[in-house]
Amino acid sequence: MTEKPPLPPFTRETAIQKVRMAEDAWNFKDPERVSLAYSEDSYWRNRSEFIRGRQEIVAFLQRKWAKENGYKLIKELWAWHDNRIAVRFQYEWHDEANNWYRAYGNENWEFDEHGLMRRREASINDVPITEQERKFLWPQGPRPADHPGLSELGL
Repeated sequence: MTEKPPLPPFTRETAIQKVRMAEDAWNFKDPERVSLAYSEDSYWRNRSEFIRGRQEIVAFLQRKWAKENGYKLIKELWAWHDNRIAVRFQYEWHDEANNWYRAYGNENWEFDEHGLMRRREASINDVPITEQERKFLWPQGPRPADHPGLSELGL
């Protein structure tokens, strides 16, 4: 069995580490790579879509990132306990017509003993923004270490 440290039970420090690792992986926009952080039978609720297992995760992320151009994400730890982490996040993206959006969301995560996420519940709302209102301006890929997080950006 593959392990994905840090492993539960989480401390504040290891929960923050787990959140940043997830943020970085999603910002690479590689569905296969992202799927490896989830258990083989992982269960997701993403908005109104229900997803089970790595193959469905990969297919979902391929569809998502084909639509959400310029995707850039920031996650922030909200709470943690034992093998669970709650996260708030925002991401910016634009559609084919160059209409920009900021998505606001919350996720609840549950991990197995190997540090793989076995459950992800996500509630997300998209809000139209102008290109001038964008705040996530780093080059494509993970957020640089010196780029502010959500709280520092006042979001």
